[in-house]
Amino acid sequence: MALPRPINHRRLTVLAAVAALAAGAATAPAHASVAAAPPSKSPVAAGYGGAVASVDADATAAGIEVLRNGGNAVDAAVATAAALGVTEPYSAGIGGGGYFVYYNARTHKVTTLDGRERAPLGASKDLFLEKGKPLAFADAVTSGLSVGTPGTPATWDTALRAWGSRPLAHVLRPAERLARNGFVVDATFRQQTADNQARFKDFPATAKIFLPGGKPPAVGSTLKNPDLARTYALLAEQGVDAVYHGAVGRDLVRTVRKPPVDPASHRLARPGGLTAKDLAAYGVKQQAPTRVTYRGLDVYGMAPSSSGGTTVGEALNILEHGNLRKADQATYLHRYLEASRIAFADRNRWVGDPAQESVPEKGLLSKKFADSRACLVTDDKALTSPLAPGDPRHPAPCGTQAGTPAPTPYEGQQTTHLTAADKWGNVVAYTLTLEQTGGSGITVPGRGFLLNNELTDFSFTPVTPGVHDPNLPGPGKRPRSSMSPTIVLDHGRPAFALGSPGGATIITTVLQTFLNHVERGMPLVDAIAAPRASQRNAAKTELEPGLWNSPLRARLEARGHAFSLNPEIGAATGVQRLPDGRWLAAAEKVRRGGGSAMVVRPSGPSH
Repeated sequence: MALPRPINHRRLTVLAAVAALAAGAATAPAHASVAAAPPSKSPVAAGYGGAVASVDADATAAGIEVLRNGGNAVDAAVATAAALGVTEPYSAGIGGGGYFVYYNARTHKVTTLDGRERAPLGASKDLFLEKGKPLAFADAVTSGLSVGTPGTPATWDTALRAWGSRPLAHVLRPAERLARNGFVVDATFRQQTADNQARFKDFPATAKIFLPGGKPPAVGSTLKNPDLARTYALLAEQGVDAVYHGAVGRDLVRTVRKPPVDPASHRLARPGGLTAKDLAAYGVKQQAPTRVTYRGLDVYGMAPSSSGGTTVGEALNILEHGNLRKADQATYLHRYLEASRIAFADRNRWVGDPAQESVPEKGLLSKKFADSRACLVTDDKALTSPLAPGDPRHPAPCGTQAGTPAPTPYEGQQTTHLTAADKWGNVVAYTLTLEQTGGSGITVPGRGFLLNNELTDFSFTPVTPGVHDPNLPGPGKRPRSSMSPTIVLDHGRPAFALGSPGGATIITTVLQTFLNHVERGMPLVDAIAAPRASQRNAAKTELEPGLWNSPLRARLEARGHAFSLNPEIGAATGVQRLPDGRWLAAAEKVRRGGGSAMVVRPSGPSH
C-alpha cells in the first residue's frame, strides 16, 4: 500500500501540565529549563485501561498519557515511538524505519506495516564496492552511502490513518515537550554516547546536541534537543509531507549527498545517492503477517522484507515435534538451539526483499518443510555449523542438503521495541531502528535527528561465492531485517505480544522468550529476564553470563555445542492479556538498565 498524502493539521498547542500518571508515571516539568524527574522504572505492571512497555520510562509514560486521554493502542504506540526518538535517539527516530504489527479487536485480524528503509532508486548491487572490493564496514556505516530512505514518519502516518483515533499533531505532543524541556541522562545513554564520541565529534550538528561541551553528557544531567522539538512541531503542523515532500526532506537529502563533516576532521564520509525523488516515491507496505500455529496458539509475525516472522515461525514448526514441557533444562535448550541453527541456515539462503526477490515464504512456514528439517535434530549430539540450507520449494528426504552453507552476516545491535494495548483490546508490537548505535552518526543540521545506516544490512558481496544472495543491494530495495514484532492469539483473542532489539539476535530473543513463557510456564516478565543463548548457524553459540556460568553449559558442551560469552543479548518488552481481563506489561529487569512497564490503572498483583 503506497503512502497516502498527509492532510495538513493546524498545529495544536502543547499541553502545559500533565497530571501525574498512576504508579510513578511522569509529570510535566515545572518550567521549561528543568527536565522532570524521570518516571520510576518498573519491569512489570498489571491493571486496566491499557498498557505500554518500552526500554525507557519517559517514552512509556508518553504512551500512557495518550491512553489516559482517550487514545487507542495505535495512538499510544506512535506517541511512545516519537518519545523514544528523543530519549533513545541512537536506536530510533524519524531518520530510521521499522515494522508495525497490529491486532484489531473489532475484526480480530492481524495486519502489518513494512516501514523498512529503501535503497536509493539509483543504487546497484555494487553500492558498497570500491575498485571491485567491499568497503571496510566502519567506513560504510559512517557515510551517506549507508543511509536509506527513512520509513518511520510514513509508518506513523499510515498507522494513524488506518487505525488511530487521534491526529499526528496530538500524539506528537509528549515527545515535542520532552525534546524541548529535556530528559535526564542515565548511565546507558552516557555510555552509548561515549562509545560513539570519536565519530560524533566529526559532525558539528551531531556534536552540538549529543556532546555538550565537547564530551558525553554526565549521568543525571538534562539533555535537551530544541531542534528536534521544532521538527516535531513542523510535522504536527504540516504532517509527514514535511519529510517526504518538504523542507525537512530537502535538508535530509542535502545532508546525505554532502555529509557535513567538521573541516578540522580527517574523516572521509562518503556521499550517498539519496534524492528528493526517493523520498517522494517512498511508500509503507501494508501486508499480511506471517502465521504459524503452535500448541493451539496462532503466532503472527513480520513477513519479508523482515526475516523475523519466517525464521521464528520455522523454528516453532520444528520444535512442535518434541515435548519441551517435559524435557530437562539441558534438552530444552539443546532443541531450541538446534531449531534456531536450522532456521537461520534457511533464512540466510532464501530471505530478501520480496519486491525484487523470489522469497518462498509459504514454503519456509510449511509444516511439511519443518518435518524435513526437524528430523536432523537428535537429543544426544549438536549439528555442525554452518549448516547447509534446505529447499522449502521442494522439501527433500531427511538429511538431503539443498546447497552451500551461508553464514549469517553482521547486523547492528541497537534497535528498540515497544508494545502497547488499549481498553478495547487492540494490540501493537512495533520494532524500529537506525541500525547501529547512533546510526550513520550524521545528524541533519537544524533538524535534531540522526540518519540511519540501514543499508549496511545488505550483503556487500554474496555471502557464498557463486550462490545467489537475495540480500544484495538494488534500486529501491529494502535490506533484509531480523526485526520480529510478534502477536500471539488464543482462539482469536490476544494472548500476548512481544519483540526485542538486537540485530540478528532479535529472532532468537523472541523465540526463546516465547518458549520460556509457553513451554516452561514462566510469567512473561521472568521469561524476558531469563538468561539467553543465541545460535545463528555459527560455529559457536553466544551465551549470556547466567548460562555461561551455569552447570548447563558443560552439559550442552557434552552434546557438541561450543560457546562464546556475550554480556547482553536483546532487550525485550511485551504485553499480556490476563484471564481476569487486566493487561500486564513486562520489560527487562536489568538489560539496558532495565525497561519500563506501565498500565493506565494499576490493580492487583503483577503475576
